[in-house]
Amino acid sequence: MRAIGAPLLLLAPHHYLHIFQSASPYLRTLSPSPLRPLVNFLYLHSSTRPVAGIALSMAAAGERVTSGWFSVPDLRLRNHRFTVPLDYTLSDPASQKISVFVREIVGVGKEELDLPFLLYLQGGPGFECMRPAEAGGWISKACEEYRVVLLDQRGTGLSTPLTTSSMSQFKSAEKLVDYLKHFRADNIVRDAEFVRRRLVPDSRPWTVMGQSYGGFCAVTYLSFAPQGLRQVLLTGGVPPIGSGCTADAVYSACFDQIVKQNEKYYQRFPEDINIVQEIVKYLAESEGGGVPLPSGGILTPRGLQLLGLSGLGSSTGFERLHYMFERVWDPILVPGAPKRISYVFLNAYEKWLDFDSNPLYALMHESIYCQGASSSWSAHRIRTENESQFDAMKAIKEGRPVLFTGEYLVFLQMIFPWIFDEMHALKPLKEAAHLLAEKQDWPPLYDVATLKNNKVPVAAAVYYEDMYVNFKLVMETTPQIGGIRLWITNEYMHSGLRDGGSHVMDHLLGLLKGKKPLF
Repeated sequence: MRAIGAPLLLLAPHHYLHIFQSASPYLRTLSPSPLRPLVNFLYLHSSTRPVAGIALSMAAAGERVTSGWFSVPDLRLRNHRFTVPLDYTLSDPASQKISVFVREIVGVGKEELDLPFLLYLQGGPGFECMRPAEAGGWISKACEEYRVVLLDQRGTGLSTPLTTSSMSQFKSAEKLVDYLKHFRADNIVRDAEFVRRRLVPDSRPWTVMGQSYGGFCAVTYLSFAPQGLRQVLLTGGVPPIGSGCTADAVYSACFDQIVKQNEKYYQRFPEDINIVQEIVKYLAESEGGGVPLPSGGILTPRGLQLLGLSGLGSSTGFERLHYMFERVWDPILVPGAPKRISYVFLNAYEKWLDFDSNPLYALMHESIYCQGASSSWSAHRIRTENESQFDAMKAIKEGRPVLFTGEYLVFLQMIFPWIFDEMHALKPLKEAAHLLAEKQDWPPLYDVATLKNNKVPVAAAVYYEDMYVNFKLVMETTPQIGGIRLWITNEYMHSGLRDGGSHVMDHLLGLLKGKKPLF
């Protein structure tokens, strides 16, 4: 039986897989393949150029299948798919496999140059890499001297994606959890090493840049596979590395920060105090304590407070949140018609949270802090301890602004158990979520002794006002990473790589070359 998510071979007239055979040291990295005779036949007898994005194969472990090059403005791209073990601890060749997708990017005309490689690790957990439509930002800067590799972390994008529908194939929550336990940073690093040894000529070490959760993964990489690293760049992604589960410490340390961000938001948009209070009262007085969402879930007052997930932590988050509230009510077109929350607002709310398309985030977010201990719904427990400040109805009765939740913490956007009751896409995953929250036997994600003896050059952008990665906790971790060089700045928030990518990357590379100041 085919493993869940294992790719199929898709062939159409004049479309073919292009597996490269070349004298170039870069293009000689492909493993021998039982598909090669078929592929070469299709290649030799095709009358068209390669079409990107159609290369899928059912292949043995170690297989790499590569598409032809395609273009977006000022960049050249091609895709690779690797068949990797679900569980790297199993030696049986017949063990279950998954597909891992990477996209390779170079500047125009650099396709066959022997450039150093840079692997980009996306934030998350549970989110795929960006899909470049044109040159710009940090990618343009990186392509000046690197061959960039964008990795869809396992379970996301085109790497055996775990969606609400695909996960429904499991007949029990226990079997789903047994599968999901393989989708953390330790195995993301194993996938990266698998790819490096087959993609990079002579398996040379590569540079890794990790944004947010991608930075957490990069520190795991430093812990367990430093031989694969040439240098590491961290942007808003230095994790807490203590043993056990650090989630409680993370939430507690960031408690004051979420309150301060709420204060800043309401100082910026004081008119939203009354608007949010009005929405909360409307929801609380509605039948069932909320209103239906387009997907079938329900928007409640505590669900509304989750808009702090992104609204309080990025450079343009305040504005986006405010503009969203501008469209909250339908106009009254017919005299006497009841007041209603607009479909525009409800639809924007669901898109804001991304739970329907990226459920892996909601399932796995607290596990990123666990090593040999359970999270036991850490965010929920810490919020309960501070419920008086975050009780929306109590705030209204006392004449206080309703506080948004979501970013108490180090990168982790707060997920509560009741979300699996109120979000339609998450309802089928409720039992699995509870099992994951109580799971204790999580393997290590960091090796402190190895990190203290680190010899790999590391540079980190530390954002002083970062709502996702708490500054205090970052400064507790960094002394434990040997040789790390810090750029501490309040010029950017957590979205610095998106907002000023070229500048951020240039500064970090300058740190490693000794050309940039630390502050």
